Amino acid sequence: MSALVFSLPALSLAGWQQGLASARVTLCLHGWLDNADSFLPLSVYLPQLNLVAIDLPGHGQSQHRSSDAHYHFLDWIYDVATLIKTQGWQQVDIIGHSMGGMIGSVLAAVMPQMVRKLVLIDSIGLVTGEACNTTQQVRTAISHRWQSPNKQKPVYSDLQSAALARQKQSDFDINCALILAKRGTELCAGGLTWSADMRLRESSAYRLMQSQAMQLLNDIQCPVLAVLAKDGLEMMQKAKQEYQAHYRQLELVEIQGGHHCHMMQPKITADAIRQFLLS
Repeated sequence: MSALVFSLPALSLAGWQQGLASARVTLCLHGWLDNADSFLPLSVYLPQLNLVAIDLPGHGQSQHRSSDAHYHFLDWIYDVATLIKTQGWQQVDIIGHSMGGMIGSVLAAVMPQMVRKLVLIDSIGLVTGEACNTTQQVRTAISHRWQSPNKQKPVYSDLQSAALARQKQSDFDINCALILAKRGTELCAGGLTWSADMRLRESSAYRLMQSQAMQLLNDIQCPVLAVLAKDGLEMMQKAKQEYQAHYRQLELVEIQGGHHCHMMQPKITADAIRQFLLS
């Protein structure tokens, strides 16, 4: 595995490359509060691919946004599009888990020339809001922004303690938690704390409306594989019913496991991905 740092105009992104470096880039986008190493278990079973996994801004070892900025979903689309453009990658395949899959979906819709094929891991459709909730959405976002500077990150005595805390909030075992904790923690006074930007936990100031989400999905031209976990997030199962008809070319595979099925069931997940991307 080769460590990478990508310099974008506003910040730098950390990541790694593994596999067949001469092959087409397969860009791996992790979920909210995860990091690039969530794809390490999967990479073992995909040596034929040129996997490039990044930490999204504010996550893992990538830079945080400037002090006057916040984390808007659509800004991540810009970040990934800018990465592809500045690296001169002609057309990539994307593997996105959860939020990363939603980022990949919107990118495929708005920049179809950049994405050849799209893989969604326990991710389908987009998170949307109701027009009637707009006022409260903005009110909550302002309140969260006021609170963020006063919040303190938890401190752990060692990596094992941090991993155990993460495991309690997730659906995977301690080994997966350790993988994420190794890349997602940093030294601080008293031990270790999470490197992720606290502002990632702020409520968004806006949500896409359902009609907007459907338009974006309708505009995805490339083939899409959705690998959904049978015991994954309930919202993904609901989204499957709501949104699957809006993809032009959708292949749907369901596997055993929870939301992080690519970490807990990496071989089965990799088999489906390999067949889709290399066919």
